[in-house]
Amino acid sequence: MASGLRRADLDPDPYREFEKRFTLAVESGIPEPNAMCLATVDEDGQPWVRTVLLKTYDARGFVFFTNYESRKARHIASHPRVAMSFPWFALGWEVKVTGEAVRVSLAESAKYFATRPRGSQIGAWASPQSQIISSRSLLDAKVAEMMRKLHDQEVPLPSFWGGYRVQPSTIEFWQARTNRLHDRFLYSRAQADDVWRIDRLAP
Repeated sequence: MASGLRRADLDPDPYREFEKRFTLAVESGIPEPNAMCLATVDEDGQPWVRTVLLKTYDARGFVFFTNYESRKARHIASHPRVAMSFPWFALGWEVKVTGEAVRVSLAESAKYFATRPRGSQIGAWASPQSQIISSRSLLDAKVAEMMRKLHDQEVPLPSFWGGYRVQPSTIEFWQARTNRLHDRFLYSRAQADDVWRIDRLAP
């Protein structure tokens, strides 16, 4: 932290820079290093934020999975521009992303769904995510019903469940420094441009 973050140390490619930091975050042993805060906006312009889990990333963007009938999915359907933050504050780091969320392919969703624990697969079928329910017992009963129905079968991918890929327009790397004079570097590019610009921001 004391040595800070220098422009000369940054990879020209923000995905490689992210990979370097994400790998170190995983190796550090901090809880849920793939947890990220995801902000969306509803039809009234009200921002909402929640924590989701990063499941994969590459030069195309950052991928998470959810119920396509959830609140966040409804927001994305009408306002696909989103923001994300990886709060690795135990390490004195944060990564912030803005961009557009687009659905991944059905094949990609199915491939990931097949790797989920069976209980999580059942839960995806049982939970009407973000909808009001009258009691926990109602949810538990639905889980039990799905377990009975699928007890001797592979759990299929629900038609209402899948992934989103956030395609970044900006990625900011933040590193804590003393006296709150933090280091901040912003990668940005035009929508159709593969060249990333890197600027230092004041703390």
